[in-house]
Amino acid sequence: MRQSLPRVPKDRIAVIIGAKGATSKAIREAAGCLKFIIDSESGDIEVEWGEAGTYDPVKAMKLPDVVKAIGRGMAPDAAVRLLDDDHFFELVDLREYVGKRSNQQRRVRARIIGRQGKIRKLIEQLTNTQISIYNSTVVLVGEESGLFAARQAIEMLAGGSEHGTVIGFLERDRKRARLEARSLDVHEERAPAKDASAGFEGLVPGLAEISQERRNRRMKAAQVDPEDEEAVADMMELAEDEAITWEEE
Repeated sequence: MRQSLPRVPKDRIAVIIGAKGATSKAIREAAGCLKFIIDSESGDIEVEWGEAGTYDPVKAMKLPDVVKAIGRGMAPDAAVRLLDDDHFFELVDLREYVGKRSNQQRRVRARIIGRQGKIRKLIEQLTNTQISIYNSTVVLVGEESGLFAARQAIEMLAGGSEHGTVIGFLERDRKRARLEARSLDVHEERAPAKDASAGFEGLVPGLAEISQERRNRRMKAAQVDPEDEEAVADMMELAEDEAITWEEE
């Protein structure tokens, strides 16, 4: 089965091919496809899969996101992580916030990156994601919970929110996520309720066995037929731990 993948911009073709084809080979092996074909002139990509059952359909579904992420500036080794079950892809188009004006796009990109890249790195650290900014788009790769928070942070910055407001939001969200994870990790199983009457018996070695033996004798006595003289006589015999006491009133 052949599948067409998103076209890669010309300035990213060499990146997705890699030195002597190393990157394209690594993508093919990670995805489990038979062929990963890149047109070095146009940037068109096609992939060939084997028969049904010989490859992972989830990876086939996520491979276009891998190509799209690399084409939008993401490092190949980070983009390939999208093939993992717990990693996902998000793309934010800055034109939706500032239009097509290139000077406004530069301004927003600078706000997201921050001085010496500190804001972008801080967002990545607080959300455990990886962020790539390419022309008018921002690509995010990470696990679902952190990815959602990172996208919100990018959208807040693109919409004009101050850096302090965005970082404060991420710190609160991270704290909330940690508390939720901790509450899931702590799981107490209730122990079976103990017989209240067994409390004292457990303190004296052998007492529980004696008590159980006496209960068994009482149960057996309650089942004796009163007309069976032999059974009644056997029941009336005292055990070694039994005695009859009497006194005058």
